Amino acid sequence: MSLPTVPGAPHIAYRNQQLCVDQVPLADLARRHGTPLFVYSETAIRDALAAYQRPLAGRKARIFYAMKANSTLAVLQLLAQAGCGFDIVSGGELERVIAAGAPASTVIFSGVGKTRAEMRRALELGIACFNIESEAELEVLNAVAVSMDTRAPVSIRVNPNVDPKTHPYISTGLKGNKFGIAHERTVATYRRAADLPGIRVAGIDCHIGSQITQEAPYLDAMDRLLDLVQAIEAEGIRIDHLDFGGGLGIDYNGDQPPAADVLWTRLLAKLDARGFGDRMLMLEPGRSLVGNAGVCVTEVLYLKPGEQKNFCIVDAAMNDLPRPAMYQAFHAIVPVQPRPGDTLTWEVVGPVCESGDWLGHERALALESGDLLAVLSAGAYCMSMASNYNSRGRAAEVLVQGEQSRLIRARESIADQLRNELPAALAGR
Repeated sequence: MSLPTVPGAPHIAYRNQQLCVDQVPLADLARRHGTPLFVYSETAIRDALAAYQRPLAGRKARIFYAMKANSTLAVLQLLAQAGCGFDIVSGGELERVIAAGAPASTVIFSGVGKTRAEMRRALELGIACFNIESEAELEVLNAVAVSMDTRAPVSIRVNPNVDPKTHPYISTGLKGNKFGIAHERTVATYRRAADLPGIRVAGIDCHIGSQITQEAPYLDAMDRLLDLVQAIEAEGIRIDHLDFGGGLGIDYNGDQPPAADVLWTRLLAKLDARGFGDRMLMLEPGRSLVGNAGVCVTEVLYLKPGEQKNFCIVDAAMNDLPRPAMYQAFHAIVPVQPRPGDTLTWEVVGPVCESGDWLGHERALALESGDLLAVLSAGAYCMSMASNYNSRGRAAEVLVQGEQSRLIRARESIADQLRNELPAALAGR
């Protein structure tokens, strides 16, 4: 019996007709922990990080993991131990970094809507840098810093108007996007930042999108950013670090993004050629570190053949795996234990009361009720975006290394969901 193709990390593969993460059969983990179940390969995460670290060896550089991709504490601890800092976009993410045992000095704070309370907390803890996304935010941060008798280290996020050739919802570097300061306003904004008493100019930042699978947008954005650095420094304002963001794509369905080490070898060559090779470099990868390292295991509940479509109803849903419903995204879906038999074309859907609750369209599978399926490339923007829609508890998570596995998040119960809710006031009182 031929086995299905498994895109993504080589650490997720069939062994003796069983789909395994590293050496651990997913069927064993499903029996132990139930489904839906997220399983991650620690080795795959470390290997993905190493592809960034190799070309940066010997340079002044630091990788800041964009933790919105997957903010589970054990994942953060793993990456902190491997030398990562963290790119955050909320006060809650800052507290997760602290809970993971990492120092605030390893944090850079991005995001278009930072509140005064978040700014205050980040300054109290001593984060490395704020990535400023608007002129209005710069003024507010200055006021907060002055009120605390301190200066906030900042880099300004530039919107270079470079098309990343990706889904419009995850494009962030075009004029029509909400992120960053327009290219033509950048020098003036740096002049203002240099004059503010509560601001210390530290660097410059650029992030053009996510799931980018081509080199050209990165090369174009680097050229535009370096042109701006020259213009800013001509005004007498020193730029100490260059932050080139993240956004490198992964293999969901035969996608072929450049390998991180290949991409950064070429980007560093351009940086050297333009005379900026001695600057401190910052990178913000997210999805490319964790995306292909994870799978979601789900059980087939019912098979519902029909005249127009055949429906395979599983116990994972859009609250567990929101990317298909939100982005019309593709995730490969393969059997955990392939079976012989007739292959039919199935719509793989969840039990949530929405027609948009689908995980995969037109998938060729040989199935019976009770089978286990693996939704691949589920390490990024799945668990971190999961919800309690339909009062469904969030899934459990397991981290695997070699032949060992450990539970890193217990399955959420209805008691967990109700804990912070309060009863309505009694009538007449």
